[in-house]
Amino acid sequence: MWGRFADGGPPALADLKRSGRPPRFIPMQVAEAKALACQLPAETGLPLSRRSCPELAAELTARGVTDTVSASTVRRWLRQDALKPWQYRSWIFIRDPHFPTKVQRVLDLYARTYEGELLGADEYVISSDEKTSVQARCRCHPTLAPRRARAMRVNHQYGRGDALIYLAAYDVHRAKVFGRCEATTGIVPFMALVEQVMTQEPYAGAKRVFWIVDNGSSHRGKKAVDRLIKAFPNAVMVHTPVHASRTNQTEIFFSIVQRKVVQPNDFTDLTQVRDRLRAFENRYNAPAQPFQWRFTTSDLDDLLARLDRHTSTDRHQESSIALAA
Repeated sequence: MWGRFADGGPPALADLKRSGRPPRFIPMQVAEAKALACQLPAETGLPLSRRSCPELAAELTARGVTDTVSASTVRRWLRQDALKPWQYRSWIFIRDPHFPTKVQRVLDLYARTYEGELLGADEYVISSDEKTSVQARCRCHPTLAPRRARAMRVNHQYGRGDALIYLAAYDVHRAKVFGRCEATTGIVPFMALVEQVMTQEPYAGAKRVFWIVDNGSSHRGKKAVDRLIKAFPNAVMVHTPVHASRTNQTEIFFSIVQRKVVQPNDFTDLTQVRDRLRAFENRYNAPAQPFQWRFTTSDLDDLLARLDRHTSTDRHQESSIALAA
């Protein structure tokens, strides 16, 4: 090193060229691979719904983008931008023209507010829904408990033991669940649930009890509102927007029921299902705390603003394509 410095000064201290394999792929090839991954196969006439990395590698070679490339190399390229074309997520677009108003009303009730005023101590919010088709599947062989280095084993074959409907009403702020099992869903079972709740205190003597429901046939439209008020004048029905039942907190309780009670669904008959559901209600109500609902009206405003920007962008792109055509 000292000799190099003596001969050439500071520039001579720079790293010397080393031997090694030159890069096989140029940045343009990597960019074309990522662009191909971001295309729907149907747009290029391929009979595929999604491409895997081996299929992307084969397509790049067939198009002459690369001489040859491995699936692992393509996967490494996509990982740089977190692209996973072999996966997908489903979504649904807002269809309810009154979506913002309806969602804000529900979110306000969760925050103990209605029409700009705080709810009183004698006003309550009930979230209600139905869990359909809870089946009784009697496994052909007994379920085996977990063992060391072995998960629980549930036999794949089973005998069908019919199904029931599980209706639940959840007091949002008191974290209390009222449930019942019925053979079918409909107006009569739903009103039976309402009566089960509204005929006991503190709801019977409450100033107002708000019932948050989705748009199912059991409680849809103005007729359902009038039917509820006629039966219980202090009840107020509040509908979630169409296709927005996730704003109903009972859905959270049902997800807990699915994980802790129903799965892996090994029941001898419907009686055992009913008994398990009733016992779980008692167990759940004892130490229950209200759900920590974090989605507020401010979050709703931000969400709607983002959706509006995306929609405006899509409309602009469609107009540009139409003009170009």
